[in-house]
Amino acid sequence: MNSKKLLLTLLLSAILPSICWAQAVERVEPPSWWVGMKSPTLQLLVHGEQIAALSPKLTRNYPGVSLQGFTRLGNPNYLVLDLLITAKARAGSLPLQFSAPGKPTLKLDYLLQARTPGAALAQGFGPKDAIYLLVPDRFAKAVPQAKDSSLDGEDRANSNARHGGNIEGLRQHLDYIADLGFTQLWPTPLVENKGAHSYHGYAATDFYRIDPRFGSNSDYQQLVREAKARGIGMIQDIVLNHIGDKHWWMADLPANDWLNQGPAYSETHHARATLQDPHAAPSDRKRFSEGWFVPGMPDLNQRNPVLANYLTQMSIWWVEYAGLSGIRADTYSYSDKAFLATWSQRLMQEYPRLNIVGEEWSPHPAFVAYWQRGRQNHDGYVSHMPSMMDFPLHGALLAGLGESDGHDSGLTKLYEALAHDFLYPAPNNLVLFEGNHDTPRLFTALKQDPALYKMALVYLASVNRIPQFYYGDELMLQSPLQRDDGAVRPDFPGGWAGDTVNAFTGDGLSEPQREAQAFTRKLFNWRKTAEVVHSGRLMQYAPENGCYVFFRYGEKQRLMVVLNKSAQPVRLDTRRFAEMLTPQSSGIEVLTGTHQALGRELSVPARSALLLELAPEAVALPK
Repeated sequence: MNSKKLLLTLLLSAILPSICWAQAVERVEPPSWWVGMKSPTLQLLVHGEQIAALSPKLTRNYPGVSLQGFTRLGNPNYLVLDLLITAKARAGSLPLQFSAPGKPTLKLDYLLQARTPGAALAQGFGPKDAIYLLVPDRFAKAVPQAKDSSLDGEDRANSNARHGGNIEGLRQHLDYIADLGFTQLWPTPLVENKGAHSYHGYAATDFYRIDPRFGSNSDYQQLVREAKARGIGMIQDIVLNHIGDKHWWMADLPANDWLNQGPAYSETHHARATLQDPHAAPSDRKRFSEGWFVPGMPDLNQRNPVLANYLTQMSIWWVEYAGLSGIRADTYSYSDKAFLATWSQRLMQEYPRLNIVGEEWSPHPAFVAYWQRGRQNHDGYVSHMPSMMDFPLHGALLAGLGESDGHDSGLTKLYEALAHDFLYPAPNNLVLFEGNHDTPRLFTALKQDPALYKMALVYLASVNRIPQFYYGDELMLQSPLQRDDGAVRPDFPGGWAGDTVNAFTGDGLSEPQREAQAFTRKLFNWRKTAEVVHSGRLMQYAPENGCYVFFRYGEKQRLMVVLNKSAQPVRLDTRRFAEMLTPQSSGIEVLTGTHQALGRELSVPARSALLLELAPEAVALPK
């Protein structure tokens, strides 16, 4: 190297460090916020090359807003800003700058928005609602996939690949969902998921961005608005426990303790009982909460206060940004317990009427009840979750209809599952599902028996729970009995151009499918106005002779529900139901419109379900 080149190299090496500091603010999260929130604090995660070498400040006075302080993380490419936004603050552009002597100054205009009127008290979903769950990638495609070399493409022949369903396809078929009688929509996660086999959405790579293969953030907002116009609320599926290994953090981790990672890879053993077991080994508890789901899903450490606050603000951001009626929290109990208590409390403080439902995949009512708000737990743990997925009753429903009846099997299991309602602070706010994206299809689980299928739907629509229905089960779609995620999440017939069967129009459906679709439509449209199902109490009678009977009742309405699994017609002696019926009682069967006298005897057809709205009469109802 000659002397001139050597001199130039030395000069550049001396200059470059001073000009490479924080060339830009690459990302700020949350990307925006609102004035008038219940909590006045806001924490911003700012990312940019070597930005920790700079100090932030407000460049001018902004009434009602002050920068309380900032924190440097383990990675010099991050700064955490703590803002106080008081009731005096107004919407506008918050002027921030980052500077240090001898370094370029960076400027950032941060958007503070006005809240939608009534956002804080918006009504969440509840017992009056019925939820339609779908997998967006498999529901309907209306526009070409976004072109992005970092995103895997479509392959409908591969059950574990992207099939191309998107927000526009879903938006175009909102009328179909509304026509079926459903009032809430739960899509599996729509946020960005890069990487193979990520069509399901449970491995986020960007918490604040709708996956471009589904559409844009504004497309999602439009979907929510149009759903609301049809009487449908939106429930967003949020994952707090883990991210995908292609998440943008993984290339530049804010701090080493943002992930649960020991000296060697450790996978969770899924022993959720360890969290309530008074005899559990501490190492087992630790492995359950801190072990990874799979190698491609890094486990988040919510004991880190900055990360915990990040996840909380992210959840609030989506509720406010999109106008949600609820959140479904995936793999709920796998996250840190203390964090979950704070997270649920913060959301309910900000949105007192919001509903949040957590996934605790356990067959034991005590384990599920542990997480519901108002439960007095043996270890003093206080949760603020309004709702949980009712896995115990789901299992009892399949067993009750699918097993032979005995003193501890079949319908007895269904009866005894409801007998455990004393464990729940609010059993009517639990979400009962006939199936979901992780379970075999209902029709398959019930041995492809149309009679049992109809009984399951009648139970789902009339018991004291919030019903959740899985897309395609109105067509009696099937799947393997063993776990096969791709097969249980098929393309919805008619969602793709060129489909020979179209469930939206009815073209190509078999006659049993048409009948099942019509049955679902009639049942859930009836439920929309059945106030006794929304708020009435429940009284059940022990099963006898293959028949199970329960009543929903209030001061003005009564409903009698009969499930007859027997292969023979049954003549029920209705004098057994004296608490609910008199010799003069009568009713109208909801699904057929036929009148039934209920004074002494009721004839129930073989393998059938009856929904009887009872005529008004003077009955001394139990208090």
